[in-house]
Amino acid sequence: MGKLDQGVAASRGRYHVVPRTLCFISHGTHGDTYGGDVLLLRGAPDKRIWPNQYNGVGGHVERDEDVLTAAVREMQEETALDVRNVRLRGVINVDASDPLAGILLFVFTAEATDRQFSPSPEGTLEWVSREQALTLDLAEDLPLILPRVLSMAADEPPFFAQYAYDEDDELTVTFASDHILD
Repeated sequence: MGKLDQGVAASRGRYHVVPRTLCFISHGTHGDTYGGDVLLLRGAPDKRIWPNQYNGVGGHVERDEDVLTAAVREMQEETALDVRNVRLRGVINVDASDPLAGILLFVFTAEATDRQFSPSPEGTLEWVSREQALTLDLAEDLPLILPRVLSMAADEPPFFAQYAYDEDDELTVTFASDHILD
C-alpha cells in the first residue's frame, strides 16, 4: 500500500488530531516509583497557553518523527538534559470542542542523568519535590495526572483518558476503565 492509499484524502471533513507530547523528567529515587524530584516548567507570562502556570515539558510531534522521538527531542530542546528510561505513561484524547480537530497527547516520563538544565525559552524550569509539585499553580489537568504518572511502576502499562469541556467550559477528565485492558 502506498502513501496515497492511507486514506487521508478520503477522511477530509472527519475528526483529526494534532499529536503532542507532555514529559515529566525526574531525578533521584523514590522507592519503587519513578523518581524523587520532578522538573516542571513555569510558563512564561506571555505564553498563549498556561502563562505563569507549571507544566511538564513537551510540544508538537513533527511530520517526520514518531512520538517517542518527539518526546526525547522536546526534552532535549527545552532542558538540554540527558535522559534515560523514557516511558510512555498515558495517551489522552483532548476534545477542544472543534468538531473537526482535537489533540492527541502522549504523556511520558524520563529520568535525568543529572540536574543541570539549560534555561528554556518556554519559561522557567524548576526542580521540585513530588509533594511540593501539587501545591503549585499547575496547568488545569496536572492535579489529576501528575500524581498518577509519578506513582506508576516501571513496568505499568500506560493509562488512557479523554478530556472534554462542559457547558461552563470546565475541564472534565474520563479515564478508561482498567477492566478494558484485561
